[in-house]
Amino acid sequence: MIASTAKIHPSSIIEDGAVIGENVKIGPFCYIGPKVVLGDDMELMSHVVVAGRTTVGKGTKIFPNAVIGGDSQSVHHSTVDTILQIGDNCTIREGVTMNAGTVEYGGATIVGNNNLFLAYSHVAHDCRLGSNIIMSNNVLLAGHVTIEDRAILGGGCAVHQFTRIGRQAFIGGLSAVSYDVIPYGMLNGNPGVLSGLNVVGMTRAGIERATIHVVRRAYKQIFEGPESVRANAAAIRADYADCAPVVEILDFIAAESDRALSSPSRGKA
Repeated sequence: MIASTAKIHPSSIIEDGAVIGENVKIGPFCYIGPKVVLGDDMELMSHVVVAGRTTVGKGTKIFPNAVIGGDSQSVHHSTVDTILQIGDNCTIREGVTMNAGTVEYGGATIVGNNNLFLAYSHVAHDCRLGSNIIMSNNVLLAGHVTIEDRAILGGGCAVHQFTRIGRQAFIGGLSAVSYDVIPYGMLNGNPGVLSGLNVVGMTRAGIERATIHVVRRAYKQIFEGPESVRANAAAIRADYADCAPVVEILDFIAAESDRALSSPSRGKA
């Protein structure tokens, strides 16, 4: 079904069964598969492929040579249809690739709203991305990566499979992210080392200076305390029950994960 207000260049191919919303603009030489749903007010500039069971939310703009919704690159990929779901108002720049999920892990790759994917970044199968995330040029996400809201990933960084990156974390360019990164954390290097808090991002998000000082104090207790990181985090929980950012960090540390936690010491020679 193609809305009457959609504008489609005659050189583009729209397979029967595709759903094209109101005011969608599709430029030259695009391909839209038969199970694709494009939301209202989208734009595909040119030479864009949207394949598989892919749903893209309203207002999203996709630049040339992006390939969205392709089969997962997992060696365990099956022929069963899986999905890619992209939210509203995302910007997907040149050459970006995003893959559908795998049956073994629920069959879905999920991307939230208002995300910016710069050129040639890659979102692999079964990733879960929140909203207001920035992935700079050539950022590579392996399968099953989770990234929470407002995280920023610098150019050329690579994220190991099953890794979690917490809300408003900052990953420096060319970093190798092998372990989970706490909310508000800042990680740099190869191998990646936790190097403090993303104070600039916290300030921009409106977190008060007094609260940032409290989070800094908790950070030192967690990573410089006498016991393991998780034991230190558990020991201070009652002291920070009224500080939401600290509680968020403590909950992140306490959650089950396939990866260890990044720290100021893990990864150093």
